[in-house]
Amino acid sequence: MFGIGHFWELLMVVAVALLVFGPKRLPEMGNAVGKTIREFQKSMKDIGNHDNATERQLPPQTTVDATHSETSTH
Repeated sequence: MFGIGHFWELLMVVAVALLVFGPKRLPEMGNAVGKTIREFQKSMKDIGNHDNATERQLPPQTTVDATHSETSTH
């Protein structure tokens, strides 16, 4: 999945983050990002469930076919 180039890129990002935020703050930020992602996924799942519930409650729409209209004259 990860090639050698991606490993070094990931290592550089972690090293920069460690230098900028420090070893004490980094785990807190990881937890915050994890909570944010979980909340986002939960919201997306709730939106999907809401859309499905709305579709089931709406009555089916009928369409009128113009070629078989009863008002046409021959």
